[in-house]
Amino acid sequence: MFNVNEIRKDFPILSRTVNGKPLVYFDNGATAQKPQVVIDAISHYYSFQNSNIHRGVHTLSREITIAYEEARKTIQLHLNAKQASEIIFTKGTTESINLVAHCFGKLAIAEGDEIIITQMEHHSNIVPWQLLCEEKKAVLKFIPINEAGELMLDELPQLITSKTKLVAFTHISNTLGTINPVKEMIEQIHTLSSSLREDKRRAAILIDGAQAVPHLKPDVQDLDCDFYVFSGHKLFGPTGVGILYGKEEWLQKFPPYQTGGGTIKTVTLQKTEFAESPLKFEAGTPHIEGGIGLAAAINYVAEIGFDNIQKHEHELLEYATKQLNEIQGLVIYGNAKHKTSVISFNVGTIHPFDIGTLLDKYGVAVRSGHHCTQPLWQFYNIPGTIRASFAFYNTFEEVDLFIEALKKSIRLLS
Repeated sequence: MFNVNEIRKDFPILSRTVNGKPLVYFDNGATAQKPQVVIDAISHYYSFQNSNIHRGVHTLSREITIAYEEARKTIQLHLNAKQASEIIFTKGTTESINLVAHCFGKLAIAEGDEIIITQMEHHSNIVPWQLLCEEKKAVLKFIPINEAGELMLDELPQLITSKTKLVAFTHISNTLGTINPVKEMIEQIHTLSSSLREDKRRAAILIDGAQAVPHLKPDVQDLDCDFYVFSGHKLFGPTGVGILYGKEEWLQKFPPYQTGGGTIKTVTLQKTEFAESPLKFEAGTPHIEGGIGLAAAINYVAEIGFDNIQKHEHELLEYATKQLNEIQGLVIYGNAKHKTSVISFNVGTIHPFDIGTLLDKYGVAVRSGHHCTQPLWQFYNIPGTIRASFAFYNTFEEVDLFIEALKKSIRLLS
């Protein structure tokens, strides 16, 4: 049974106070808190297994190499990838996208080719494609959104052409909470793009899953995406570690992203022969404890169950949305039919930073600003918002404390 009060005991930080008030942590979209099992996994590595992987025949090295590769298998099973070699450890979502942009750009993008993104993307899924298009003299297009914060997918037939090589889009918007219909989008993109090319090749698909993985369990084979990326720290794991899932057919063709120790098969002074995936993309000593901690986090949330997580978070979203809508002058941005537990809002002409600063005085942590989605706020003609984002360890009582603190802040600032 799902018992939020018991779950909260697994997260040491949730018992602390801020400015003399109980911590109400509603900044989960930026990073999620870590359960004790993740903290213990990292501590155990440093206390008893600290060594480098893949390079030693001694006991510590062999032990931690096995543990690290078992973590890769845990992530493979979680995403339902065909094989562990399709799972690449990176620093996070940002590096994963940059890796694909670099390698895919070298391999498949030429002058006049087209890449499509959406109007709701995080900067990490905009800037790499902008730079690639500038370098290759390619064309960057975007799928627009409507006032509710939903993608206008009826525009796809006009956007996709025979020159469309890649479409990159977020699974869940980090600012609006919109859950995009990614499976249906992929099917439509595949059908449209293949029908327009003589060789019948489909446009490649990259999904930014950074905001999705804390709330749902992706199935990359069912989605039939080419790439799926996410960060460990949003999935209750460590910072500095992320995942790139890539179909084997792409990873075999890709050149190395970075080179050095770990990526090679043989080196002479004249030529280097590179290892196969995943090692080809994991130069240098990796974030070993990060991979092990991420696997521990995945096992932890799997035990809670994503059905339980989604049900509780949806109830929190509805409860908070109802109370926020009763506050005079408050406007919520993002009212998609399918939405996860993220609420972005403004109150009249009060600056988001002012509200965020006062909320902190009451122990409430929210995010204020543009949330790395400036093109999105240009659509709404605002500089940014206050964002409250919930996780499965948050409670209705915390929502009440948040609403009370928000009302006090509004009175002070008015």
